[in-house]
Amino acid sequence: MVKNMGLNWRLWSLHKHNHLLVKVAVSILLMGLAFRLLFVHSTVPETPFVEKPVIPNPPVSEDVPEIRDPIPEKEKCDLFTGDWIPNPSGPVYTNESCQLIETHQNCFLELMRNKAWALIGDSITRNHVQSLLCILSKVEQPDHVYHDKGYKSRRWVFPSYNFTISVLWSPFLVEAAIFEDMNGVSTSEVELHLDQLDKKWVDQYQNLNYMIISTGKWFLKNTIYYENGTVVGCHSCSNKNLTELGFDFAYQKALSFVFNFIVTSKHKGMILFRTATPDHFESGEWFSGGVCPKAEPVKEGEIEFKGLHSILRDIELEEFAKAEKKAQENGVNLKLLDLSKISLLRPDGHPGPYRFFYPFASDKNATVQNDCLHWCLPGPIDSWNDVIMEMVVNG
Repeated sequence: MVKNMGLNWRLWSLHKHNHLLVKVAVSILLMGLAFRLLFVHSTVPETPFVEKPVIPNPPVSEDVPEIRDPIPEKEKCDLFTGDWIPNPSGPVYTNESCQLIETHQNCFLELMRNKAWALIGDSITRNHVQSLLCILSKVEQPDHVYHDKGYKSRRWVFPSYNFTISVLWSPFLVEAAIFEDMNGVSTSEVELHLDQLDKKWVDQYQNLNYMIISTGKWFLKNTIYYENGTVVGCHSCSNKNLTELGFDFAYQKALSFVFNFIVTSKHKGMILFRTATPDHFESGEWFSGGVCPKAEPVKEGEIEFKGLHSILRDIELEEFAKAEKKAQENGVNLKLLDLSKISLLRPDGHPGPYRFFYPFASDKNATVQNDCLHWCLPGPIDSWNDVIMEMVVNG
């Protein structure tokens, strides 16, 4: 009995001791809490503290985004000069699916709502429009709404944006009768009218908001020249008993005539003149076994324009400079799209022997015609669209 009472006493004493400790601990906690509340109340504003404010999404606007104010000239970089650097993100699209799309391309379609574009020129222009359409097609698939008999002039519409892109076949920009097949084999000289514009683009000119015009390489072909409906000479027609005037004569005449039409047209859209882009044939030309074996870009200064291309380029820059001054005086928005230099640095960007599918399937040592003029897709030509976007948005 005494033993049990002793045990109970010890348990009761322990319980009492523990109870006292709990009271002390609770008192300390209450005092600390009171101190904290008093301190916080005296130093912190009454506005509730929000850890991470949630900013609501801005309402979607139906309006076309406004083009930003032009960047001052001294702050702009030269879009047409520099070296190529690798892009680790890879191509924007593939030849199978065009799976990738970048934000600025969606922006481009929104900016072009209810607008009409045309790319006017030769097969390089067709090459360019393929690149542009493939990039934009992952935002929306365009409807193919028109083609001519030979599928050289075509038109697409992006229905959700009412945005039209056309490619207009006009390799000289002036009126020409051309006698060659799809492989470039001619049965007669080109008949070129140096004082008549090609109606294929002129008839649509005033309905276009934006256009890119270009020409160049076709002027190197064997050609008979006309003015006022009369033969005035030729280029490379030794068996015709005609005056040899040379392609440079015709190129200067044609560009001067085209630019004069543009600068006096009172057109209110944007007109870009794209300079002729170089080929990269080595050890011959397209018809004489020329190849383009390089597999990497080159640096500035490592490659030069060929003689014929230098002549074309000099004429282009001279005629554009004269036209640009008149365009500014007349309020016509004519700009130079000088892609020649950056394209010169990409000898690796052509199909080469792969102009046709599996050229070495039957014979790995076969001799095949190389294409060192047109561009692979995806390829360097895709970067042209980035330059154009910059010019359109920032002026």
